[in-house]
Amino acid sequence: MKKIAILGSTGSIGTQTLDVVRNYRKDFEIVSFAAGSNIELLEKQIREFGPELVCVYDEKAAKVLKENIADTNTKVVSGMEGLIQAAVMEKAEIVVTAFVGMIGIQPTIEAIKAGKDIALANKETLVTAGHIIMPLAKEKGIHILPVDSEHSAILQCLGQYLGGERKETISRLLITASGGPFRGRTREEMKEITVEQALKHPNWAMGKKITIDSATMVNKGLEVIEAKWLFGVDFDNIQVVVQPQSLIHSMVEFEDGAIMAQLGTPDMKLPIQYALFYPERRFLPGQRVDFSALSKIDFALPDMENFNGLALAYKAGRMGGSMTTVFNAANEYAVKKFLNREIGFLDITDSIQYAMSCQKQIENPSVDQILETERETDELLREAFLKKLIGDYK
Repeated sequence: MKKIAILGSTGSIGTQTLDVVRNYRKDFEIVSFAAGSNIELLEKQIREFGPELVCVYDEKAAKVLKENIADTNTKVVSGMEGLIQAAVMEKAEIVVTAFVGMIGIQPTIEAIKAGKDIALANKETLVTAGHIIMPLAKEKGIHILPVDSEHSAILQCLGQYLGGERKETISRLLITASGGPFRGRTREEMKEITVEQALKHPNWAMGKKITIDSATMVNKGLEVIEAKWLFGVDFDNIQVVVQPQSLIHSMVEFEDGAIMAQLGTPDMKLPIQYALFYPERRFLPGQRVDFSALSKIDFALPDMENFNGLALAYKAGRMGGSMTTVFNAANEYAVKKFLNREIGFLDITDSIQYAMSCQKQIENPSVDQILETERETDELLREAFLKKLIGDYK
């Protein structure tokens, strides 16, 4: 049985990971969970899967959970220290990092140091600390297995073994995007976008934060930066292609002009299961592509003028250093405010642009410097919104 730790077990990726585990109960054992504060769902998961340890990041919620599951043998811990405990459990062989946000960086690093393979769903880890994570993974001889559908698709195109074809044979990575719910609209037409409208993704069922990121196309920018680190390909050789049906999840073009694509229905359980069983494939229940019902597959270039979050991601990625942290932190801050109905939809990418224009760049930042850059970016934007510098900012 493969022993698994799941960081973010109550979120979208975490719950879908458990759906995969339910299909193959004889193949997996859950040794630890971690969650933010949703102790109601976490308690159900504990009683179903019986992990040895769970971390509730919120200390008060952890105390309540501890009382609620006093009749079980599961140990409850809290905070960052507890999160790291859950990630480095001695029995764990693979850690699913499904937390949203930069909270995932430190436990991921500690899990790698402890020799655990990583099923990576936390974008922020590579976006902000790829220069730390990838060399460390190589040193420890562990696999970073992408759970994003786009990066999983690239891995599948490259072959059975992680890294697949030699990198020198790759000409381009073609990362596909649905274009989100507002594809084709101008910025003027997106001024009055509501939270409810932004949360209606046309193809995928995801958590709130990633759904908003998909609507702004910032999510695709984060994926471009991730792909650079995962596959060692320069930004000039990573292209985003809009494919509205979400049938093609990504493609790899080789130096001889051949292109390999991975196709499938939009179901996150496929990349999750592929990471958990890697390099094997197993049956996955669900819909299959019906080519007889397809009339066409559309392609288009992304609109980087009206959806400038993608252009800003390329800029941050090429600048490197701490600028990718500024990009990510500004987006996290602004998305939270948008979901709280405190700012407008267009203010999200305006916030990123403003922060990138103000923050100084640090080359090869340490983890402490990454976290400090996040704090500084949050404070910069807090003051900017108080002074009403964002919104009319160009």
